[in-house]
Amino acid sequence: MSKTLNLLWLQSGGCGGCTMSLLAAEQPTLFEALESYGINLLWHASLSGNNNPGLLEWIEQISNGKTPLDILCLEGAVMTGPDGTGRFHLLSGSDQPMMEVIELLAGKAAHVVAVGSCSAFGGFNRSNNNPAEAKGLQYLGEQAGGFLGSDFRSGMAMPVINISGCPTHPEWVLHSLQAIALNLLDTAQLDEFNRPRFYTEHLVHHGCPRNEFYEYKASAEKPAQSGCLMENLGCQATQAHADCNIRLWNGHGSCPKAGYPCINCTAPEFEEPGHPFYETPKVAGIPVGLPTDMPKAWFIALSSLSKAATPKRLKENATSEKLKIVPQIYKKKR
Repeated sequence: MSKTLNLLWLQSGGCGGCTMSLLAAEQPTLFEALESYGINLLWHASLSGNNNPGLLEWIEQISNGKTPLDILCLEGAVMTGPDGTGRFHLLSGSDQPMMEVIELLAGKAAHVVAVGSCSAFGGFNRSNNNPAEAKGLQYLGEQAGGFLGSDFRSGMAMPVINISGCPTHPEWVLHSLQAIALNLLDTAQLDEFNRPRFYTEHLVHHGCPRNEFYEYKASAEKPAQSGCLMENLGCQATQAHADCNIRLWNGHGSCPKAGYPCINCTAPEFEEPGHPFYETPKVAGIPVGLPTDMPKAWFIALSSLSKAATPKRLKENATSEKLKIVPQIYKKKR
């Protein structure tokens, strides 16, 4: 980190939730982290206020080469409708489609970062037949290409770095920016969807506080109950690539820990699973969404054995909103 890196953050078709999440970063905070990484935040729609120069001036300085752009972050999907004109989203203060600004700045940037599943894969904006013609920067759902095209490479010969999540964990963003600043983030550190491996080589299932219930297939039947959420309530933690139950949110939270099923929000096309998020689709009573590396026959066999061996404590607690039976204290036999 011998030189200061310039970062410009654009927001397009999205809710701003990834910025809200990022502002919850602590130890260090967002601004402490950027300062320690040697990153200069040129502009951010929600954080820059009335600072001068404004976005239009920064775009001019970057486009004419007066200001280098080391990192371009985009939050939200690229809105290319109607009919490919991009006029569903115009740059404030101009008559220019935001997609043209994104394309211009991406061509100048040393690194291009998609922050959140919307800018990575299209997210919720591309659901329901995509009437807004929303696209991720380099993907449209699972399909490579997106707005910039599959052959796009930044000034550092990198594809778009997809920090997916809805929203992203603040540390996923900060650690990715730190790796860029230290010149440690290359293609070998990205998975097949160009997501940073440091968080996608885990499953949300890892570290889940409900794992004991999962092992015995002691399942909750309704929301707010204590059991495993996979069998009946749509939890996809055994398939979702993220470290949410290891790298807890705000130091102590995660979706399953709070009683919500994991909806696999780091994956492309998570927004349209084909069924309600709180339901587990089944065939002949067997959940369709099994763990990624478990054959169906094994699951059936293990599930039957597990249910037969379920301790009374887990069986009763699974369908209760409060702990009914506490673990017994182990005493050595004398």
